[in-house]
Amino acid sequence: MSGYILAIDQGTTSTRSMIFDQDMHIVGVAQQEFTQHFPDSGWVEHDADEIWQSVLKTIDRAVAAAGIKIGDVTAIGITNQRETVVVWDRETGKPMHHAIVWQDRRTARFCDELKAKGLEPLFTEKTGLLLDPYFSGTKLSWLLKNVDGLKARAERGELCFGTVDSWLIYKLTGGKVHATDATNASRTLIYDIGENRFDDDLLQILEIPRPMLPEVKDCADDFGITEISVLGAAIPILGVAGDQQAAVIGNACFEPGMMKSTYGTGCFALLNTGSDRVTSSNRLLTTIAYRMNGKTTYALEGSIFIAGAAVQWLRDEMGFVQVASDTDALAMRADPNQRVYLVPAFTGLGAPHWDADARGAIFGLTRSSGPAEFARAVLESVAYQTNDLLEAMKKDWSGASEQTVLRVDGGMVASDWTMQRLADILDAPVDRPMILETTVLGAAWLAGSRAGLWPDQAGFAATWKRNRRFEPQMLSAEREQAIAGWQDCVSRCLTKR
Repeated sequence: MSGYILAIDQGTTSTRSMIFDQDMHIVGVAQQEFTQHFPDSGWVEHDADEIWQSVLKTIDRAVAAAGIKIGDVTAIGITNQRETVVVWDRETGKPMHHAIVWQDRRTARFCDELKAKGLEPLFTEKTGLLLDPYFSGTKLSWLLKNVDGLKARAERGELCFGTVDSWLIYKLTGGKVHATDATNASRTLIYDIGENRFDDDLLQILEIPRPMLPEVKDCADDFGITEISVLGAAIPILGVAGDQQAAVIGNACFEPGMMKSTYGTGCFALLNTGSDRVTSSNRLLTTIAYRMNGKTTYALEGSIFIAGAAVQWLRDEMGFVQVASDTDALAMRADPNQRVYLVPAFTGLGAPHWDADARGAIFGLTRSSGPAEFARAVLESVAYQTNDLLEAMKKDWSGASEQTVLRVDGGMVASDWTMQRLADILDAPVDRPMILETTVLGAAWLAGSRAGLWPDQAGFAATWKRNRRFEPQMLSAEREQAIAGWQDCVSRCLTKR
C-alpha cells in the first residue's frame, strides 16, 4: 500500500513538519522557529496564531521537500508541547489571549494557596500530578479570572480551551472538531486518569466551566478531516500524543518496565507501568503513557528542568566552547583526580525534589579547575539527575528492576561520552536508537497504523533498531562514591529540606 504520513511536531521554540513514506523513512522535513514572549518575570507566552502559521508554512515546505503533493498524504499525526494553554472563540477561532506556556510560573502563589488549603492530595489522587504552575489547570484558571468577560463567555459555551494539539485540530478541521487525546488531557490538572474524564470537583475548585473543554479520544483515533480550503486536501487526522508520550511510543516502550529518557533542553524520563497506576511516594508524576482501543497504559514520569540547557550555558554564558558538540572532547580532557560537581538548578530542581527556589551551584573547585572540569561536570550532572529519577522509580514500583534498559533520544544522545557516563552512573545499559527522531516518529506511527499503512503495535516494535548499547564500566566503589558526592551537593542547594 503506497502513501505518505504527515507528522506535525509543534514544540516550545519551533514547529517541524515531516513527511514519512510507507516504509517509515523520512522523505521531507521543514522547521520554523517562532517568537517567545516574556511579558513579566517568570512569564512565558506564545502567539497561537503565529504557531498556526508556522504549522502551515512547514507543511508546505515539507511536502515540497518530499517531492509530493499534499493530496498524496494518507493521514496526519500530531505531537505537541504539553501543558501550554490556548483559549479561543468557538465561532471565529480568534485566540482570546496569548497562549500561556508550560514554563510559565505566574500561578505559583495560587498553587501555594491551594496547597495551604490541603488540596494537593486530592489533585494528586485524581490526576497523578502535583500542584505546580507547570500544569494547565491553574494557567486556565488565571486566564478566566484576569481577562475581562472571559469566564462569562466560557460559561455560555462561546469559548474553547485546549492544549496546542486541540488548537491545531480545530484549525486544521476548519473549526469542526474540538478534541484532544488522553495523554494531553492527563497533563491539565483537571483530568481524572483513573476514570478517564474531566473531574467536576477539580473544575469547581479551579472555577473552570465544563462547556469549554475538548472531547478526549484515544491516541490513535479519528480527530476529524482537514478542510480542503485549509491545506488543499481532505486528510484524516488519526494520531495525537503529547511530546514525551510520543517519544515513549516512538521508542516502542510498549512493555511494562521499559523506560525512555529524552535529552533536550531538559530531560523527561517515563517508565511504562502497564495497567498499574502507580502512586509515587517520591514526588514523581503518575501519567497516561498512551491510550489505545480504550485501554489505558500508565507511566511514572520524572522531569529534569536543565539538561542540554547546561551545555548551552557552558557555550553562551561561560564561553568555554564554540559549539555544543565540542563539550565532549573538552570533558575527556578533564583531570580524573578532580571531582567537580555542577548542580544545574538554574530554574529550580524538578523531580524528585520539586524545589522551585533552589539555585545552581558548583562544588569541588581547585586552583587547577578549568573549562575541561566544568564541561565534565555539566555532562555528568545529566547522568546524576537521571539516576535520581531511576532510583525514585525503583522505590515506587517493583517493576523498575535492576535490569531496566534505558532507551534514549534527543540532541544530547549523540555524545558517546555522555551516554557512557550515563550507563556508568545508572549501572544499567543505555540503548541509543537508529532513528533519533522518536517523538515525531511516535506521532507518525499512531496515524500510519490507524490508517492501515504502517504495522500494528507488535510489528512496529519489531522495527525498532539499536544504533549502540552502552554498558556500564565503572567500578561499584567509584560509582557509589561519585553518587554520594552528588547527593551531598544537591542537599546543599535545596531550600525545602
